[in-house]
Amino acid sequence: MRPRTASASPYEAAIGFARAVRVGDRILVSGTAPVEPDGSSTPGDAAAQATRCFAIIAQAIGELGGRIDDVVRTRMYLTDPADAGAVGQVHGRMMGTARPAATMLVVAALLRPEWRVEIEAEAIVESEA
Repeated sequence: MRPRTASASPYEAAIGFARAVRVGDRILVSGTAPVEPDGSSTPGDAAAQATRCFAIIAQAIGELGGRIDDVVRTRMYLTDPADAGAVGQVHGRMMGTARPAATMLVVAALLRPEWRVEIEAEAIVESEA
């Protein structure tokens, strides 16, 4: 059995996916939208929403034995290219010294119209020697 974790997203059960899955030393975090613990959307601008996405990602990675510093890859999906700077600043702050490979894309829409950003992450948890 592969260790998995869930979050408050109402889509996990409906669509049939886990927030994150650990396979060996890899933790793969699904596209993470700005969803609050009660299932509502995080209010505010793209920076506030990105901050919430990263909080969910960090929690999922932690539940599977990793840390945010273990992230090696991120993908950020934006609905408005004007939000790139704000989301990029949040990414820089949250990723600290990890400095993962990153991609930022502009998409036509996300599942909820109020979402401005969705973020995926991949982490590799190094075994301690």
